[in-house]
Amino acid sequence: MVALCGSLTIGCSLGFSSPAESGIMEDLGLSVAAFSVFGSILTAGGIVGALVNGTIADFIGRRGTLWFSEIFCIAGWLAIAFAKNAWWLDLGRLSLGFANGLIAYVVPIYIAEITPKNLRGGFTSANQLMICCGVSLMYFIGNVVTWRILALIGAIPCMLELLGLIFIPESPRWLAKIGKEKEFETSLQRLRGRNADISQEAADIRDYTEALKQHSNSRLLDLFQRRYAHSLIVGVGLMLLVQFGGNNVITAYSSSIFNEAGFSSSIGTISMAIIQIPATIASVLLTDKLGRRPLLMVSTAGICLSCFLVGLSFLFQDLHKWKELTPILVYIGIMGYCVAYSIGMAGLPWVIVSEVFPMNVKGSAGSLVSLVNWLCSWIVTYNFNFMMEWSSAGTFFIYMGICGLAVLFVAKLVPETKGRVLEEIQASITHFHQ
Repeated sequence: MVALCGSLTIGCSLGFSSPAESGIMEDLGLSVAAFSVFGSILTAGGIVGALVNGTIADFIGRRGTLWFSEIFCIAGWLAIAFAKNAWWLDLGRLSLGFANGLIAYVVPIYIAEITPKNLRGGFTSANQLMICCGVSLMYFIGNVVTWRILALIGAIPCMLELLGLIFIPESPRWLAKIGKEKEFETSLQRLRGRNADISQEAADIRDYTEALKQHSNSRLLDLFQRRYAHSLIVGVGLMLLVQFGGNNVITAYSSSIFNEAGFSSSIGTISMAIIQIPATIASVLLTDKLGRRPLLMVSTAGICLSCFLVGLSFLFQDLHKWKELTPILVYIGIMGYCVAYSIGMAGLPWVIVSEVFPMNVKGSAGSLVSLVNWLCSWIVTYNFNFMMEWSSAGTFFIYMGICGLAVLFVAKLVPETKGRVLEEIQASITHFHQ
């Protein structure tokens, strides 16, 4: 739960700009262009964070990285809350983005490395649940408090995590990697319970870590060796498909999509905030029961169908036929998208990324995968308005096609990792045996 406070922080930062927009523009006299910079600079900070997250996590540990990131979070929220001009707003938002770039990688990695194999998927999926809760929290509270108070509320999860980090252990796998044997066993025993027998698990982790040291790789270019090709294709491919499937534009531009369809944006966005939480809870509960692949298949197929429905409704609008159906079809399509996305593609790609890369390349792999995720997020959100001006229907049909490719990608390339220890998954996917 302490680590998941970081995910709640990401959700708060993502959900802050929408309810705060009118208040910030009015109080500080910002133009639409200036507020657009404020909104998008979060992604710029995330790209910077993605470049260094793996290196920092390998150097100071998973718990140390969380501690480091929360300092930037608190500083960012305070800079926004007490901002007197656009410069302080942007600096605070950039600081939040940098912290998000670290947290988005290290939280699922830390959870995957400390949890037993039968609980790992559900706990790692809870990362996305907390992000959804953070977004919804900002949406609801933002309607009743000022944007400065909202920013101070956003800092509360950061402070709770800073306190909580004092009481949680470091990742035993990271401790084994850096050769701290006594701390490794103490951490593992603390995580499994005082009376639990950890001898076999500790031996497996120790043996695999020792074997990996003979093939130690620390440079990014070493990641592009043949034995890591499958892991790399899976990790990078999932991030590409998640972003180019339109996820971030649905979150960032939902109001304008509803407005263009002639549907109430307030009803639409509140419905989105409500519906995502039970759908994400379902994902958390089902990940370790049904497995990663079935949920990803259902999720990508559902997103594909939802994009088709939205695209079809805008096509009716463009052809001036059945225009009265457009608002309700867009609403159903966006709600369907939110449910389908939350069930699988929202959190499971990060679960799989946290599982498929061996410890010796996990740092450089995490940086690369995070960088691809943040860059693609920026590309899609930047181009969305231009694409909608070109063709609303065409935009969503393109997303539909990409989601269709995602179904095939998951079916053919993504391994099932349910119920397997990390060392077994990594050895099988890299064809590397002890």
